[in-house]
Amino acid sequence: MGGSGSKTKGYWPFAGSGSGDGDPTKEGVEQSLARLRSFRNGTPFVFTRWSSLYFDEDGDLAHEFYEETVVMKNGRRRAKLKKIQKNLIPQGTIKLDHPCIHVDFPVVLCEV
Repeated sequence: MGGSGSKTKGYWPFAGSGSGDGDPTKEGVEQSLARLRSFRNGTPFVFTRWSSLYFDEDGDLAHEFYEETVVMKNGRRRAKLKKIQKNLIPQGTIKLDHPCIHVDFPVVLCEV
């Protein structure tokens, strides 16, 4: 849950790199300020997202697909659900109805 944050290391504008030949605090501050300046040039809004839905062979759209199978156990027939994981096509990128604010936006919007 909540996996919409940035996956790159050190994307948060106030985080320093902490590595290098020179003074790590100085390099981290310079790098953080550079990221902050470049982020302000972009937009804080997210207009698209990667969908978690899949298409199956029939063209149905869902998060998960199951197939009912009949199993013989001790002479009795039982129905079991088997999860289908093959031949599924991801829906891909979808456009959001309303733009959202990016989770890594470095400004306090409302202070309580």
